[in-house]
Amino acid sequence: MGWVEEIGTLYHLNDERLKVRDDAAAFAVADGALRAAVTSFGKRGEDQLREANVHPARQKVLESLGDHWRGLTVFVEHPEVPMDNNTAERSERGPVVGRKNYYGSGSVWSGQLAAMLFSLFQTLCLWNLNPRLWLTGYLSACAEAGGRAPADLDRFLPWNLSPEQRREWGSDDEIPAADTS
Repeated sequence: MGWVEEIGTLYHLNDERLKVRDDAAAFAVADGALRAAVTSFGKRGEDQLREANVHPARQKVLESLGDHWRGLTVFVEHPEVPMDNNTAERSERGPVVGRKNYYGSGSVWSGQLAAMLFSLFQTLCLWNLNPRLWLTGYLSACAEAGGRAPADLDRFLPWNLSPEQRREWGSDDEIPAADTS
């Protein structure tokens, strides 16, 4: 549990450092405290690895810490880099948890379709577009084209939308989309 507490301290020190990024003097102090704690953390791992009769499980973890130290401490030199990738992992959780279900009864095409739709919906979200409104617009254009894809697909790409379409299909929190389900 001591390691967990130390990791918590590193997170706290990094948070404190990030709070004062715009104040050079305060940042230098907070950065120094973080760097000292990170150095101490690494030294503790090295020291414990050198102890006699280290349990094999502990040895494996400490060796991994040493092997990956450079990657684990990127955030020290680059404050813009988060300490972990939890945000990215959480965003992948839904697709990963459901991936076996998306195959249906052994159908690979359904898994491929799910992957394409996840990519499409994430792209729409990154462009601050409401996926339901965008999809309604796109499918309406398909219906108008006789059940086929519209001839000019480029007009549905987020980066090609007119300002009017962006407002119409935007996902502003103040303007909730009408629930048509």
